[in-house]
Amino acid sequence: MSELIVPKKKEGATGAGVKRDYQGKEKVRRDGGPGAAPAPADHPRNAYTSMFESFRDELDEHHDRRTRIGKVSRDVTALSKKIVRKLSQPIPERIQSEIDSRLKEIAELLETIQPDVQGMNRHRYPLWCLEEFVEAVTFAHYLRHQTLMAPAAAEDVLPADIPLTAADYVFGVFDLTGEMMRFATAVTALSGSIPAGGDGGAPTRKDGDGDCDAAATADAAGDAQRTILTDMQDISSMLRICPPPGGRYSVYAKKLSIMAEQVLKVERLGYGVTVRGSERPKGWMPDLGEGFPGGGGDAEDIAMMD
Repeated sequence: MSELIVPKKKEGATGAGVKRDYQGKEKVRRDGGPGAAPAPADHPRNAYTSMFESFRDELDEHHDRRTRIGKVSRDVTALSKKIVRKLSQPIPERIQSEIDSRLKEIAELLETIQPDVQGMNRHRYPLWCLEEFVEAVTFAHYLRHQTLMAPAAAEDVLPADIPLTAADYVFGVFDLTGEMMRFATAVTALSGSIPAGGDGGAPTRKDGDGDCDAAATADAAGDAQRTILTDMQDISSMLRICPPPGGRYSVYAKKLSIMAEQVLKVERLGYGVTVRGSERPKGWMPDLGEGFPGGGGDAEDIAMMD
């Protein structure tokens, strides 16, 4: 039986392959051994070197600025959402003090990027957080006065010397309708009527009321006070005829579709309370997903980077 001969490894050889250049020559390591790339040569400077170095520095500054703005934008968005959550509750002194402290934090954050978003840079770097900020302050204004805050008033509330663009305001109002829908649903479940200005809510139909009597009562109440449903319908009508700001047509179309669903949900809620109000037990919460196209989920938070 012949002997099995195992070849011996050469001294200094490793399991890795030999690295070669494009000409097939073996690369030499910096320490003199085989298998590594040669040390980089010092390239001579010429008349264009300083120009490209300035381009490099400008790009580094641009990316650093973009990172700072993005971080502040995320923090301001989180604080604005906390304000909105508190506004959904009754506003005692404790909650108002917490809202004021959140606004103070937002002011401190925005002041750190104020020099970075002046002039042309205001439109160069997106500040999605201002849409959330507009949503928070307009919701607070609506709960107190039942009116839509004007763009100039929203910019005055902004705690920094940062201009508020038309897109910031309009898309913030789009988000406001979502909060109005949630507020209307919660209050209707507790009170049995659609939230309205003044002392009472929208009239509900009682046993024995005729169609004509109920319609006359609703018309009289509509002249005396507005409901949150009426306000949502007015906002929806305004935004449907408003041209898309900032050229963001796809985002505007998505927001319009979502807003239409939100208004229809509240209309369906008001219909159920008015027509079948006496049949609902106290604390009844409507199932807005049944029998309604697209009502199974709330797609309010859409991607803004389309």
